[in-house]
Amino acid sequence: MNEEGLLRWIRRSVDPDGRWIGDDAAFLPAGEEWAVSVDHQVAGTHFPVDLDPAAVGRRLVAVNLSDLAACGAQPCFALLALATPPGWPIRRLVRAAAGRLEAAGARLVGGDLARAAQCVASLTVIGRRPTGGRWLRRDAAREGDALWLGGTVGESAAGRLWIERGARASSSGRRVTWPDEVERELRAARRFTAAGRAVTRHLAPEPQLALGRWLARRRRAAAIDVSDGVALDLHRLCRASRVGAVIEASRIAIPPAFPWMARALGRDPLDLALSGGEDYVLLFALPAGERPPARFGCTTIGRCTAGRGIFLQEGRRRRRLTASGWDHFTSAATNCGQPS
Repeated sequence: MNEEGLLRWIRRSVDPDGRWIGDDAAFLPAGEEWAVSVDHQVAGTHFPVDLDPAAVGRRLVAVNLSDLAACGAQPCFALLALATPPGWPIRRLVRAAAGRLEAAGARLVGGDLARAAQCVASLTVIGRRPTGGRWLRRDAAREGDALWLGGTVGESAAGRLWIERGARASSSGRRVTWPDEVERELRAARRFTAAGRAVTRHLAPEPQLALGRWLARRRRAAAIDVSDGVALDLHRLCRASRVGAVIEASRIAIPPAFPWMARALGRDPLDLALSGGEDYVLLFALPAGERPPARFGCTTIGRCTAGRGIFLQEGRRRRRLTASGWDHFTSAATNCGQPS
């Protein structure tokens, strides 16, 4: 059973009426004031085992806050469960996580500690519905709605692949070091800075909380955060809303140096942009003619259609877009981490 199948089984088994389990977060009491979500980071799966604990703490908070952004919530509280090997610098992670939460308007209010062979950090985040807003869900898209991305995609996946080739970031995440042969390759191609940004993007994602709250105040909007890949998460949004979609390859926003990076890493640029994952931007649908403010840097990529087919338009060619992306139960693990 793949991850999608297991999630469907869990929903049927523990919430057959569909009242409690939400999309990126659960709403408590059912459909009311509070949104609750949980996610974790595992050494060697989600991040390199030698990543600075402070960076682990900030990343843990960011990926969880992205779930709250996807439902339009204002972060309020968090609980941290942390299992580490003996002597692991727990204080660095806790201080960094608490600081990242505070910057988002939330507080760390408790948790649990345990010993383990490797670092496993789990965070439960609790958010409140914004005043005058409604919860964002995946099932609100309608035929004719425009589909939008909240930012560029693909860069984080490229960063993960650079890490597999030996890139490492400083404790602040702002300085990246490289193996000699990789650094020579990047400098020769004049892509040194761009590759460093990709590594930083992967290790220090920025959840789109303000965009989520703006969407929550619209008359109607559907949203999901892109954690497992644009293609896979688009399928999830369309399946929940019972619509199809057509997106245009030429409109997928990518950083200028991304095509070179993808090819240098042995990947097709469009495939990596659509299925690489861990972009942590919002993918959302709005009624035609409604536009997000320019300050959010969003790009329209297509539209929702009748029926259930999901297609990619490449010039005059239209083909079915497969639900490709990261799946923990079918994708091969690597030595540095994969989408959560």
